[in-house]
Amino acid sequence: MAAPAAPFVALAIFVAAFALASLRGVHLGVVMFVAACITGVGLAGMSLREVVAGFPIGILILIAGVTYFFGIARLNGTVDRVIGGVLRRTGDQPMAVTVAFATLAAVAAAMGSPQAGLVTAPIGMPAARRAGVDAGLMAIAINCGICAGSFAPTSLFGIITYRVASQAGIGITPATLLATAVVANVVLLMAAMALLRRRSHRPARATTAMAVGAATPSTSAAATESTHASWQQRATLTCLAALVAGIAVSAVLGLEPDIGVATLGLGVVLVLLDPAIGRTAFAQIDWSSAFVVGGIVTFVAVLQKLGLVDLLGRLAIDAGAPVIAAIVICAIAALVSAFASTTGVLAALVPLAVPLALSGGMAGWALIAALGVSATVVDASPFSNTGATLVASAAEDDRPALRRVLLRWGLSMVLIAPALLVPALVLVSRWWP
Repeated sequence: MAAPAAPFVALAIFVAAFALASLRGVHLGVVMFVAACITGVGLAGMSLREVVAGFPIGILILIAGVTYFFGIARLNGTVDRVIGGVLRRTGDQPMAVTVAFATLAAVAAAMGSPQAGLVTAPIGMPAARRAGVDAGLMAIAINCGICAGSFAPTSLFGIITYRVASQAGIGITPATLLATAVVANVVLLMAAMALLRRRSHRPARATTAMAVGAATPSTSAAATESTHASWQQRATLTCLAALVAGIAVSAVLGLEPDIGVATLGLGVVLVLLDPAIGRTAFAQIDWSSAFVVGGIVTFVAVLQKLGLVDLLGRLAIDAGAPVIAAIVICAIAALVSAFASTTGVLAALVPLAVPLALSGGMAGWALIAALGVSATVVDASPFSNTGATLVASAAEDDRPALRRVLLRWGLSMVLIAPALLVPALVLVSRWWP
């Protein structure tokens, strides 16, 4: 049995490990994983096997699969060909490119699984570099698109939030949930454009043909200058179309596809067709980002085992003022979601917020909508599925700066999103109960 103070001691260790790794320039994932093992065994009474079981194999496979498949697509020039088509239609205008990929991400995320929106990241991040869009702005734009689309009635987050609220007797319609998410993320995207637009620039024409990531400039330039797609590019585009179609069919059948496994499988198909590219394809996998996320999430699993999330939620409900309690609960959801599974956070905290929603202190739909949006807008954090994939999809020399930008954005959303969203929805609920 853990001591009453154990959750807060563990939280202090989490913060200290984060600070120590940052100050000493040590790989954060390694430090966090070791700290998680020590804390889990020493404070939570867990066995080492239980702690290690908290390592998110699913995230590792997701990052490996996405970076492997799209790494192959970069190497054979397919990504450059797709980017060239997008830029021709948007006129190389940085803001038009940004909005285009945010929209694509929203549409993809609405097709059953928020993870579906991640297929835009390995194309959007190189497109940002080609169009002179700041990498941080493009990453935030894609995340905003995913967050908005994921609350569609056909997508996982929308389904989970609506069902849990309905079972608790809270009146909220799918349209209301989606509208709240769309408006909130449009506002955030506009704010990001205002903050980061000055760092974007229209590139010189001479540089727009340069490849990004691990692709060699000469190979990509030749691929994009060719009038007709090579058979390797046609095969890659066919696999990409199959991936999108598979996601859509899964949504219709009520299944949640595993994007990591699917992209790994498609990558294997491509290297079997072209074994020569397979020798360099494996090097495209961003193992470093995968292990950073893995170490963080493993520690968060220990904190959840110690009951820290439930404890903080109960303290928030006991705070007194309903609006303040709602802001605190949404902030807790956002903080945990920045380092852990958003799906798990919604499943755990929406029921926890039900007593407050039914207390009459504020409209139940407003609290549930605020909770759902707060838990997703922080997914730009480099320690979440979305943020980690965005970092891994960027050019290698862009990753350190991008990781810092997304960390600042994600953690700022922990406070900003609930503090602005809850009062705004309270005001709206007064004339739209």
